[in-house]
Amino acid sequence: MLVAACGGVEREVALERAPMAGPGSVVETEVSKARGSVPAPSPSRPASSAPAAPATTSAPATAPPTTTGPSAAELAAAAAEQRRAWTTGPYEGFGAWLDAYDWSAQFSRSGDVVGPEAIDHMAAEGVQTLYIQASRWNSPTDIIEPERLQAIIDRAHQHGIAVVGWYLPTFVDPATDLRRILAIASFGVDGIGIDIEARDVVDVAERNRRLIELSRRLREELPGKAISAIVLEPVLIEDVNANYWPSFPWAEIAPYYDVWLPMSYWTNRRGHWRGAHPYTAENIVRIRQHIGQPEALVHTIGGIGDKTTVPDLQQMVTAAVDQRAIGGSIYDYRTSRAEFWEPLRAFRTR
Repeated sequence: MLVAACGGVEREVALERAPMAGPGSVVETEVSKARGSVPAPSPSRPASSAPAAPATTSAPATAPPTTTGPSAAELAAAAAEQRRAWTTGPYEGFGAWLDAYDWSAQFSRSGDVVGPEAIDHMAAEGVQTLYIQASRWNSPTDIIEPERLQAIIDRAHQHGIAVVGWYLPTFVDPATDLRRILAIASFGVDGIGIDIEARDVVDVAERNRRLIELSRRLREELPGKAISAIVLEPVLIEDVNANYWPSFPWAEIAPYYDVWLPMSYWTNRRGHWRGAHPYTAENIVRIRQHIGQPEALVHTIGGIGDKTTVPDLQQMVTAAVDQRAIGGSIYDYRTSRAEFWEPLRAFRTR
């Protein structure tokens, strides 16, 4: 975690941590189930000059045709095809978050990292989608520790948990940002999330231009696939600290994203906005207003895990239901306490 000052309020961020259809938005597709096949009948025997055998009343030697169900290979192929389809489905329901500090030996600050066994625990608690940071701006490779990451993704898929890979672009080198995002997209994940919060490019107008262009290029490279925007909460950048990211280009990036994931971290707020219900609800309302999509798909993210409470989570769930969010989660898995899982399971949909 990185702690950044927001006009006198400290904001703890993971610095690496739907849908009203716009141009390039996703059309949900369904993967047809594999069908069983019926063996073709045996070809007729050619005429023969040999004497005919005497008639008998015994049963024919050949068993009648049977219909078989899909094989394991066919089912696996259908599941892989569904992952390639990249619908908005993975954003529905109950999610859990891992950043590189949690799972990567390279980036861990303590040496204590989670592995596939954490996915077993998530599955037992009812998690439906894993959001995992798959690359960083300062990683020596486009994918962080590919073998370790693949093992985590594979375990999730074995449990029927969808995987959304996420990345925080700095906009300093947009070509590298795009390359790394596309590398994640080709790594067997079920979706991609763009964490839009870095302010490395100080000039706001130039930062906005680069964000818009990266979003456009990404949509161009991934046509027909659901792409999600993990965004700063509007209340933060409008009410709490208007200088944090002024003139955020909501309308300009709206056509390029299918799902919106506001980082509604009420634990970083004071007073009225410390309330999980008002903070969660207001951020959903404002996002839909800003992008001009009253029914935009929103998966809300609450937190921070080690500073929140069970009553907070209950308020978050109520607000999400009131505002017709399609799912929710808490940031993040490592900081979530055992008693959090029960209220969060209310997000389950699938």
